[in-house]
Amino acid sequence: MRTRIARLVTVLAALLAVLAAPAVTATPAQAADTWNPPAGLVQPLGEVWNHVESTYPDLYGFRNYGWDQVVANKGSVNYCVRWESDAPVSAALRDQVHAALKKQFGKWMAAMLDNGTGTNAWPYTTVPVNIVGWAVKNRSTLQWTDNSVDIYAGNLDSDGAPQCAPDCGRFFHQDGNYSKCPGGVARHYDQSLWLTKGFQGGAGGDWGQRVGQEYFTGALAQENIHIYLHEVGHTFGLDDFYDWTPTGQCCFLMKAGSATQITDFDKWMLRDFWRHLKSRYGY
Repeated sequence: MRTRIARLVTVLAALLAVLAAPAVTATPAQAADTWNPPAGLVQPLGEVWNHVESTYPDLYGFRNYGWDQVVANKGSVNYCVRWESDAPVSAALRDQVHAALKKQFGKWMAAMLDNGTGTNAWPYTTVPVNIVGWAVKNRSTLQWTDNSVDIYAGNLDSDGAPQCAPDCGRFFHQDGNYSKCPGGVARHYDQSLWLTKGFQGGAGGDWGQRVGQEYFTGALAQENIHIYLHEVGHTFGLDDFYDWTPTGQCCFLMKAGSATQITDFDKWMLRDFWRHLKSRYGY
């Protein structure tokens, strides 16, 4: 009996000690991920990520998503414009292309903000877009003489398309070594806006985006240059949806042909990709 009483006293003392202890509040670093998509998007977002994990060959090992580029630059991105066309480019058209590129890319970056604050530890409230070079076959195509951007004339890839110097391209130097780039790190480019005369549709990846030259210049005044926007989604890792549709979702930008602007579902897919990759950057 004495043994049982002693055990009971010990248990009661331990319980009182727990109740008397001060409450422990998690610090921000200990808090769970801020992940609060609308209830109706939880299931389809889960389906999308499961599909990505099962179909991407090197999902977590790949190190040149748009995320990697922005973080490596501490919150900005550098572009080269590949003008695969013989249409002349005035200084005014150049500036219009630059303005449209910055506006459209900024739409995806704005999707990472809630009331001006980065969601889920996204560290950048703005992501400046710097256009550092233009590539053409013939210098005479560019009808300006100022030195606001580097000009690469006659520097062609294996298929004969103009390109900015590979020594300055992140696609070719993912280790960040731009020692052979004439302008150094400041003049390197992370992505290319590749405008090809007669090109139909679009293509996109870690190297940048390719769309028709006539299409892009003809859409400069549009609020959404939707083919370009779709291809930027691929640069940040988002998938295509040619052969399946997530539950309850009919129309969104990454399902080509079903929307012409970034939708709420596109926004949350982008955020979900960041959520699964952010730990590689220490967030």
